[in-house]
Amino acid sequence: MTHNTVDKIEYVSFLEHKGKYKGLFSWIFATDHKRIALLYLYAIATFFFVGAILGLLMRLELIAPGETIMKPQTYNGIFTVHGIIMIFMVVIPGLSAVFGNFFLPILIGAKDVAFPKLNLFSWWVFIFGSVLAVASQFMKDGPPDTGWTFYAPYSTATGTNVIMATTAAFVLGFSSILTGLNFLVTIHQMRAPGMKFFNMPLFPWAIYATAWIQLLATPIIGITLLMLIAERLFGIGFFDPNLGGDPILFQHLFWIYSHPAVYVMILPAMGVITEIIPTFCQRRVYGYKAIALSSVAIAGVGFLVWGHHMYTSGMSNQARWFFSLLTFVVAVPSAIKVFNWLSTMYKGSIDLKPPFLYAVSFIFLFIIGGTTGLLLGSVATNVQVHDTAFIVAHFHYIIFGGMGFAFFAAIHYWLPKMYGKMYNFKRANIAWAIIFVGFNLLYFPQFILGFQGMPRRYFDYLPQFQTGEVISSIGGFILVSGLILMVYNLVMGVRKGEPSPANPWNGSTLEWQIPSPPSIENFDEAPVIKKNPYDYN
Repeated sequence: MTHNTVDKIEYVSFLEHKGKYKGLFSWIFATDHKRIALLYLYAIATFFFVGAILGLLMRLELIAPGETIMKPQTYNGIFTVHGIIMIFMVVIPGLSAVFGNFFLPILIGAKDVAFPKLNLFSWWVFIFGSVLAVASQFMKDGPPDTGWTFYAPYSTATGTNVIMATTAAFVLGFSSILTGLNFLVTIHQMRAPGMKFFNMPLFPWAIYATAWIQLLATPIIGITLLMLIAERLFGIGFFDPNLGGDPILFQHLFWIYSHPAVYVMILPAMGVITEIIPTFCQRRVYGYKAIALSSVAIAGVGFLVWGHHMYTSGMSNQARWFFSLLTFVVAVPSAIKVFNWLSTMYKGSIDLKPPFLYAVSFIFLFIIGGTTGLLLGSVATNVQVHDTAFIVAHFHYIIFGGMGFAFFAAIHYWLPKMYGKMYNFKRANIAWAIIFVGFNLLYFPQFILGFQGMPRRYFDYLPQFQTGEVISSIGGFILVSGLILMVYNLVMGVRKGEPSPANPWNGSTLEWQIPSPPSIENFDEAPVIKKNPYDYN
């Protein structure tokens, strides 16, 4: 259905449709993929700000040596729950659950995902797991203090509330598996007539590769967490050396999942960037097949590189150089994407709107994160900076600088389509500048502190590290102020913004060919695909 056909039919957007239920119930029992996407958006945004507040409290504590605002055990609990919230409740589901849910069916010309009721159930599972994770901070035994990695044997022995936190992560894993399964079936079975795999938009390609990781890797962490819970409850010796277990086994199982999970976070982000750049350059994507296949290559090779997290665990030299080689290999398809993005921009009619500014920021920050990742793939460098602030910086440049900035790019790109309203561009640009400056001021000093020897996850530090920690803390406050301005601008846009046209950016993919916001079933009749999705002629 095109914008011109709206007058000919009774048009009802998904935002207006009530169906069987009224009020709040019309949302929490909705099976429309777009409403479920918005439910994820509201939940994830809430959890993000809870996690950000915990991060800001850590920065306040680290602004000076010694005790500043909290005790050491409180600090341990805060950085653990901060990690659990940000990884399991924000970063892993973020782009897939929100924008994958909303736009995957539209981009492939479908009316919904393959299993709408399962999609709603996935959201309920996500909410249940998230409530458990947040509640673990307030139980009588105290918040878990193991870090989000739950490393054994400490996690098998600590008296804090580890079981509730690991149960939460286990439950959240089910949501991820079900979502991945739903997306795989949707892509295979529900593409519009004429849409082959190699004329499908590249965001669905990224979601496709991500879904395979969710389906194949997530059960590993689920089993690992069950083993940890069983050891704490029943004294089974999986990981505790005193019971005949092996703590290194826990590390292997954890990272066999958690390194592919990095690509659950970053592949959808790459897909978002690949949608935005051609739109704001008005050029066909350079190297379409290379970008599509590089997503699959990243997902495949990503399963083989977990060992670079464990160079200091007693690994043999042969295993070290093998995992180091594979780590350098997995960087190749990521570099292909960066090359193709820059080539798409070359001689393009670039329009510096907010989505494009966030997309370019993503490329800049991702290059820094990826390059430092290669340093960590090198055994000698890794051993030197292992468990230092350098790892904190690298991790946040990849995850926050990658997934976070891609999320901001996506919400600025697709919000007019989702709500049918425009936000204030000037305010959005100011917020982008504040966030970009604050982010780099917060995390770049951590690279230097790491080379100087500042350990990560420490409540206290030596006086020579204070300058870097103060700069980081100032950056944290600047970053949060920019985030508040960004959210305020978007909310005001949704509430009071000017109505959005169907295609405000002159995009060429299917979501821009239907009204804003979309109708209940997206298309009045299934579109027939006859051309490249990025044809601007």
